[in-house]
Amino acid sequence: MRVTKVQTVVQVSFMPRFFPVNSYLVEEENSLTLVDAAMPYSWKGILQAAASIDKPVTRIVLTHAHADHVGALDRLKAELPDAEVYISERDSRLLAGDHTLREGEPTDPIRGGFDRKLKTTPDKLIYDGDHIGSLIAIAAPGHTPGHMAFLDTRHDIMIAGDAFQTRGGIAVSGIMRPTFPFPAMATWSKEVALQTARKLRAYEPRVLAVGHGNMMHDAAVQMDRAIADAARRLPVLA
Repeated sequence: MRVTKVQTVVQVSFMPRFFPVNSYLVEEENSLTLVDAAMPYSWKGILQAAASIDKPVTRIVLTHAHADHVGALDRLKAELPDAEVYISERDSRLLAGDHTLREGEPTDPIRGGFDRKLKTTPDKLIYDGDHIGSLIAIAAPGHTPGHMAFLDTRHDIMIAGDAFQTRGGIAVSGIMRPTFPFPAMATWSKEVALQTARKLRAYEPRVLAVGHGNMMHDAAVQMDRAIADAARRLPVLA
Protein backbone atom coordinates (compact mmCIF):
# COMPACT_ATOMS: atom_id res chain seq x y z
CA MET A 1 0.00 0.00 0.00
CA ARG A 2 1.18 3.52 -0.80
CA VAL A 3 -0.31 6.76 0.52
CA THR A 4 0.13 10.02 -1.40
CA LYS A 5 -1.33 13.36 -0.34
CA VAL A 6 -2.04 16.34 -2.58
CA GLN A 7 -3.55 19.14 -0.52
CA THR A 8 -6.98 17.90 0.63
CA VAL A 9 -6.95 14.61 -1.31
CA VAL A 10 -5.16 11.48 -0.09
CA GLN A 11 -4.61 8.63 -2.56
CA VAL A 12 -4.50 5.17 -1.00
CA SER A 13 -3.02 2.87 -3.64
CA PHE A 14 -2.99 -0.91 -3.40
CA MET A 15 -0.45 -2.95 -5.41
CA PRO A 16 0.91 0.31 -6.89
CA ARG A 17 3.80 -1.33 -8.76
CA PHE A 18 1.89 -4.19 -10.34
CA PHE A 19 -1.86 -3.62 -10.54
CA PRO A 20 -2.67 -0.27 -8.92
CA VAL A 21 -6.16 0.07 -7.50
CA ASN A 22 -6.83 3.41 -5.84
CA SER A 23 -9.16 4.81 -3.22
CA TYR A 24 -9.22 8.45 -2.15
CA LEU A 25 -9.82 10.17 1.16
CA VAL A 26 -11.03 13.75 0.79
CA GLU A 27 -10.50 15.92 3.85
CA GLU A 28 -13.27 18.18 5.04
CA GLU A 29 -13.00 20.40 8.10
CA ASN A 30 -14.22 17.74 10.53
CA SER A 31 -14.65 14.60 8.46
CA LEU A 32 -13.47 12.49 5.54
CA THR A 33 -15.18 11.40 2.35
CA LEU A 34 -13.94 8.10 0.94
CA VAL A 35 -14.12 7.82 -2.84
CA ASP A 36 -14.18 4.16 -3.94
CA ALA A 37 -13.71 1.03 -1.87
CA ALA A 38 -11.04 -0.77 -3.93
CA MET A 39 -10.58 -4.52 -3.42
CA PRO A 40 -12.04 -6.73 -0.66
CA TYR A 41 -8.78 -6.82 1.31
CA SER A 42 -8.35 -3.02 1.09
CA TRP A 43 -10.53 -2.16 4.07
CA LYS A 44 -7.69 -2.37 6.58
CA GLY A 45 -5.43 -0.05 4.60
CA ILE A 46 -8.23 2.44 4.03
CA LEU A 47 -9.06 2.54 7.74
CA GLN A 48 -5.36 2.87 8.64
CA ALA A 49 -5.01 5.82 6.28
CA ALA A 50 -8.14 7.43 7.70
CA ALA A 51 -6.91 6.89 11.28
CA SER A 52 -3.64 8.66 10.45
CA ILE A 53 -5.65 11.75 9.47
CA ASP A 54 -7.69 11.45 12.68
CA LYS A 55 -11.04 12.40 11.21
CA PRO A 56 -14.11 10.15 10.87
CA VAL A 57 -15.19 8.78 7.50
CA THR A 58 -18.77 10.00 7.15
CA ARG A 59 -19.35 9.27 3.44
CA ILE A 60 -18.39 6.46 1.08
CA VAL A 61 -18.82 7.69 -2.49
CA LEU A 62 -18.51 5.34 -5.47
CA THR A 63 -17.44 6.40 -8.95
CA HIS A 64 -19.07 3.29 -10.41
CA ALA A 65 -20.17 -0.24 -9.62
CA HIS A 66 -17.24 -2.37 -10.85
CA ALA A 67 -15.91 -4.88 -8.33
CA ASP A 68 -12.47 -3.25 -8.00
CA HIS A 69 -14.15 -0.03 -6.85
CA VAL A 70 -16.67 -1.55 -4.42
CA GLY A 71 -14.71 -4.57 -3.19
CA ALA A 72 -14.31 -3.55 0.45
CA LEU A 73 -17.69 -1.84 0.69
CA ASP A 74 -19.43 -4.43 2.86
CA ARG A 75 -16.58 -4.60 5.36
CA LEU A 76 -16.18 -0.82 5.45
CA LYS A 77 -19.90 -0.36 6.06
CA ALA A 78 -19.69 -2.88 8.90
CA GLU A 79 -16.76 -0.99 10.44
CA LEU A 80 -18.28 2.44 9.71
CA PRO A 81 -22.03 1.91 10.19
CA ASP A 82 -22.78 5.65 10.31
CA ALA A 83 -21.05 6.38 6.99
CA GLU A 84 -23.53 7.03 4.19
CA VAL A 85 -22.96 5.28 0.85
CA TYR A 86 -23.42 7.26 -2.37
CA ILE A 87 -23.56 6.08 -6.00
CA SER A 88 -25.16 7.44 -9.16
CA GLU A 89 -28.80 6.58 -9.74
CA ARG A 90 -27.83 4.84 -12.99
CA ASP A 91 -25.05 2.66 -11.57
CA SER A 92 -27.15 1.79 -8.52
CA ARG A 93 -28.93 -0.59 -10.89
CA LEU A 94 -25.64 -2.27 -11.78
CA LEU A 95 -24.83 -2.52 -8.09
CA ALA A 96 -28.14 -4.34 -7.64
CA GLY A 97 -27.37 -6.75 -10.48
CA ASP A 98 -29.55 -5.20 -13.21
CA HIS A 99 -27.42 -4.86 -16.36
CA THR A 100 -30.18 -4.02 -18.81
CA LEU A 101 -29.72 -0.92 -20.94
CA ARG A 102 -32.09 2.01 -20.95
CA GLU A 103 -33.85 3.30 -24.01
CA GLY A 104 -31.56 5.62 -25.96
CA GLU A 105 -28.31 4.30 -24.49
CA PRO A 106 -25.68 2.84 -26.84
CA THR A 107 -26.26 -0.86 -27.30
CA ASP A 108 -22.70 -1.90 -26.45
CA PRO A 109 -22.70 -4.59 -23.74
CA ILE A 110 -21.86 -3.49 -20.21
CA ARG A 111 -18.46 -4.95 -19.45
CA GLY A 112 -16.28 -5.52 -16.41
CA GLY A 113 -16.59 -7.51 -13.20
CA PHE A 114 -19.32 -7.03 -10.61
CA ASP A 115 -19.59 -8.31 -7.04
CA ARG A 116 -22.72 -10.43 -7.02
CA LYS A 117 -22.43 -11.08 -3.27
CA LEU A 118 -22.44 -7.42 -2.24
CA LYS A 119 -24.97 -6.74 0.50
CA THR A 120 -24.60 -2.99 1.04
CA THR A 121 -27.21 -0.79 -0.61
CA PRO A 122 -26.73 2.94 -1.22
CA ASP A 123 -28.11 5.48 1.21
CA LYS A 124 -28.16 8.30 -1.34
CA LEU A 125 -28.26 8.44 -5.13
CA ILE A 126 -26.10 10.98 -6.97
CA TYR A 127 -26.99 13.11 -9.97
CA ASP A 128 -24.94 15.42 -12.16
CA GLY A 129 -24.19 18.66 -10.34
CA ASP A 130 -24.83 17.40 -6.81
CA HIS A 131 -22.56 18.71 -4.06
CA ILE A 132 -21.05 16.24 -1.60
CA GLY A 133 -19.08 18.24 0.91
CA SER A 134 -16.42 20.07 -1.11
CA LEU A 135 -16.94 17.76 -4.09
CA ILE A 136 -19.12 18.44 -7.08
CA ALA A 137 -20.46 15.32 -8.79
CA ILE A 138 -20.05 15.18 -12.56
CA ALA A 139 -21.86 12.62 -14.70
CA ALA A 140 -19.06 10.85 -16.57
CA PRO A 141 -20.57 7.90 -18.48
CA GLY A 142 -18.62 5.69 -20.84
CA HIS A 143 -16.72 3.25 -18.67
CA THR A 144 -20.13 2.35 -17.24
CA PRO A 145 -23.45 4.03 -18.05
CA GLY A 146 -23.64 5.74 -14.65
CA HIS A 147 -19.96 6.46 -14.01
CA MET A 148 -19.31 9.65 -12.01
CA ALA A 149 -16.31 11.91 -11.48
CA PHE A 150 -15.81 14.29 -8.56
CA LEU A 151 -14.09 17.68 -8.51
CA ASP A 152 -12.64 19.03 -5.27
CA THR A 153 -13.59 22.64 -5.86
CA ARG A 154 -11.09 24.01 -3.34
CA HIS A 155 -8.01 22.92 -5.28
CA ASP A 156 -9.38 21.79 -8.66
CA ILE A 157 -8.46 18.15 -8.09
CA MET A 158 -10.45 15.86 -10.37
CA ILE A 159 -11.13 12.36 -9.04
CA ALA A 160 -12.01 10.78 -12.36
CA GLY A 161 -12.41 7.11 -11.48
CA ASP A 162 -11.90 5.11 -14.66
CA ALA A 163 -12.84 7.91 -17.07
CA PHE A 164 -9.05 8.14 -17.52
CA GLN A 165 -6.19 5.87 -16.55
CA THR A 166 -2.56 6.86 -15.97
CA ARG A 167 -1.05 3.40 -15.43
CA GLY A 168 0.64 2.29 -18.66
CA GLY A 169 0.37 5.82 -20.06
CA ILE A 170 -2.49 8.25 -19.79
CA ALA A 171 -5.55 7.20 -21.78
CA VAL A 172 -9.24 7.90 -22.09
CA SER A 173 -11.37 4.99 -20.90
CA GLY A 174 -11.65 2.38 -23.62
CA ILE A 175 -8.32 3.17 -25.30
CA MET A 176 -6.02 0.19 -24.91
CA ARG A 177 -2.65 0.55 -23.23
CA PRO A 178 -0.85 -2.79 -23.77
CA THR A 179 1.04 -2.69 -20.48
CA PHE A 180 -2.21 -2.11 -18.55
CA PRO A 181 -5.19 -3.02 -20.75
CA PHE A 182 -7.75 -3.79 -18.06
CA PRO A 183 -9.70 -0.47 -17.87
CA ALA A 184 -10.13 -0.54 -21.65
CA MET A 185 -11.33 -4.13 -21.55
CA ALA A 186 -13.97 -3.19 -18.97
CA THR A 187 -15.29 -0.11 -20.80
CA TRP A 188 -18.89 -0.02 -22.00
CA SER A 189 -18.81 2.68 -24.73
CA LYS A 190 -15.61 4.18 -26.16
CA GLU A 191 -17.56 6.88 -27.96
CA VAL A 192 -19.38 8.04 -24.84
CA ALA A 193 -16.11 7.84 -22.88
CA LEU A 194 -14.46 10.28 -25.30
CA GLN A 195 -17.34 12.71 -24.96
CA THR A 196 -16.98 12.46 -21.19
CA ALA A 197 -13.22 13.04 -21.36
CA ARG A 198 -13.82 16.30 -23.19
CA LYS A 199 -16.45 17.29 -20.64
CA LEU A 200 -14.09 16.66 -17.72
CA ARG A 201 -11.26 18.54 -19.43
CA ALA A 202 -13.51 21.60 -19.70
CA TYR A 203 -13.45 21.90 -15.90
CA GLU A 204 -9.71 22.69 -16.21
CA PRO A 205 -8.54 20.55 -13.30
CA ARG A 206 -5.03 21.11 -11.99
CA VAL A 207 -4.60 17.56 -10.69
CA LEU A 208 -6.00 14.35 -12.19
CA ALA A 209 -6.62 11.46 -9.79
CA VAL A 210 -7.72 8.16 -11.33
CA GLY A 211 -8.69 4.65 -10.33
CA HIS A 212 -5.56 3.06 -11.76
CA GLY A 213 -2.24 4.90 -11.74
CA ASN A 214 -0.49 7.88 -10.19
CA MET A 215 -1.99 11.32 -9.74
CA MET A 216 -0.91 13.81 -12.42
CA HIS A 217 -0.25 17.46 -11.62
CA ASP A 218 -0.18 18.78 -15.19
CA ALA A 219 -3.72 17.55 -15.69
CA ALA A 220 -4.82 19.79 -18.56
CA VAL A 221 -1.82 18.99 -20.76
CA GLN A 222 -2.05 15.27 -20.03
CA MET A 223 -5.80 15.13 -20.62
CA ASP A 224 -5.41 16.98 -23.92
CA ARG A 225 -2.87 14.42 -25.02
CA ALA A 226 -5.12 11.50 -24.10
CA ILE A 227 -8.14 13.08 -25.78
CA ALA A 228 -6.20 13.73 -28.99
CA ASP A 229 -5.02 10.10 -29.04
CA ALA A 230 -8.57 8.83 -28.50
CA ALA A 231 -9.90 11.08 -31.26
CA ARG A 232 -7.33 9.68 -33.70
CA ARG A 233 -8.44 6.17 -32.84
CA LEU A 234 -12.13 7.07 -33.05
CA PRO A 235 -12.12 9.37 -36.10
CA VAL A 236 -15.89 9.57 -36.31
CA LEU A 237 -15.79 11.70 -33.13
CA ALA A 238 -12.70 13.77 -34.03
